[in-house]
Amino acid sequence: MAVKIGISACVLGENVRFDGGHKASTFCTQQLKPLVQYVAVCPEQAIGMGTPRPAIRLQRTADQQIRLVQTRDNSLDYTSQMLEFTHGIMPRFAELSGYIVCAKSPTCGMERVKLYAEDGTALGKMAIGMYTRELMQSYPWLPIEEDGRLLDPALKENFVSRVFACYDYQQTMRDGFTIGKLVAFHSRYKFLVLAHSPVAYRQLGKLVAEAKLFTPAELQLRYLTELMQAMRQIATRKQHANVLQHLQGFFKKLMDNAARQELTALIERYRLGRVPLLAPVTLLQHYLRLFPNQYLQQQVYFNPYPEQLGLRA
Repeated sequence: MAVKIGISACVLGENVRFDGGHKASTFCTQQLKPLVQYVAVCPEQAIGMGTPRPAIRLQRTADQQIRLVQTRDNSLDYTSQMLEFTHGIMPRFAELSGYIVCAKSPTCGMERVKLYAEDGTALGKMAIGMYTRELMQSYPWLPIEEDGRLLDPALKENFVSRVFACYDYQQTMRDGFTIGKLVAFHSRYKFLVLAHSPVAYRQLGKLVAEAKLFTPAELQLRYLTELMQAMRQIATRKQHANVLQHLQGFFKKLMDNAARQELTALIERYRLGRVPLLAPVTLLQHYLRLFPNQYLQQQVYFNPYPEQLGLRA
């Protein structure tokens, strides 16, 4: 079963924007596309708005409601149509492992969308697109990212990590949730979670240890939600270095002094920003081949997503 990712149709290169154009993302259309199955949606076109079409915006009313209206004539209100469409399509997304939305869009923007008062006064970049807001509320565990933010290497790597972790979890539990499956999954993700958040590492460990206190359905959803929240935190060089040192410890008594010093120096060079993460990870994998360790061999930390994406280089 392919990794399914929802995506704003314009980001995939479809000419569905209000101006008749698109916002094709090279990363999405070239690097990521061969590895996933996209589910493309343009909510504005889906509710019958043509292409090209008059621009729309989010407007806050006197009673603090957020409405979706036409920019030139705010008496033309598309709120009910958009919410009806959104509520109808949401059940289709239960099997998605991620979603890429169009930045700044009044329907699809994930953050910092412009909001206006009824008199046209700009209130600031403080809103979430109407469609994406419903998506986030329906699936709080779903990895969501904007096309523009994917130009940032750290944010791109973070999003892809979350997508493939989410997919792995979904596939693990596809034929039914069990505590045994959860324990095995968590064991494989320990070092990856530690790199993102030492605090969440401890919290997730506690959640798994107390698994019998929850109903299976509650635990299945709670673990995924907390895992995705933990992995939203950007893994820093300091935190990666901490994980690398933990991994090095497994080989401490198996390596000679020169090899230990070489690996220690390489981890420090990574921490200082002089080499990419791929360098110490590759050397650790070399020692893992020399000194096989079943626990380490199953760690997702070494390969959290397909290597051909080249995100650790």
